[in-house]
Amino acid sequence: MTIESARALLEQGARATASKAESDVPFTPVNALRLSMAGLVATQSAQKALDRTEQIHLWNKEILKLEIPAVTRKLIAAKKAKKLSFADLEKVVERDEVWVAAVFYRQASASLEEATELVTTLGLNTDIAEILTDLPIKGLGPVVPTDPLIYRFYEIMQVYGMPLKHVIHEKFGDGIMSAIDFTVDVEKEEDPVGDRVKITMSGKFLPYKKW
Repeated sequence: MTIESARALLEQGARATASKAESDVPFTPVNALRLSMAGLVATQSAQKALDRTEQIHLWNKEILKLEIPAVTRKLIAAKKAKKLSFADLEKVVERDEVWVAAVFYRQASASLEEATELVTTLGLNTDIAEILTDLPIKGLGPVVPTDPLIYRFYEIMQVYGMPLKHVIHEKFGDGIMSAIDFTVDVEKEEDPVGDRVKITMSGKFLPYKKW
């Protein structure tokens, strides 16, 4: 990256940071770095500013990586080789296809019996079954998702999060929807102008405790 392009990037970043400050958006480490760089540019320390720019690129590259566990890649490859869908595997363990996929991606843990049935169906070594019973670290991490499909859910919550919160409070009172006592179902709705994705979420309402 040239110093000239770094300057242009910094000016853009400084404007974005100023806009966030005016709207009371919490600062992040990247915002602090951008402010530091803007000051360096103002004092003609262009090379130092360029170093800070490279630091941001490296920082973003590191935190935005979505690591797929090795066991997940092995399970997906075996599923593909067997020409099986998650709907097929749903019938094997008598669990919803989304839950089965969550086990694959280490966002849910299976019983040893369920895990053994899955890996046996996939033609994998039963030693893998024990891995699927481990309690996973859940979530994609603290950053905004970059995968286009996953980002849509983030975008939906950005737009409809507060309206949904208000409507839920009106109907149930002060509390939250559980993501533990929770189910989610995905359906394909055929439509002549383009098939639609239908997602149904059902979570137990948990009122805030008074004490």
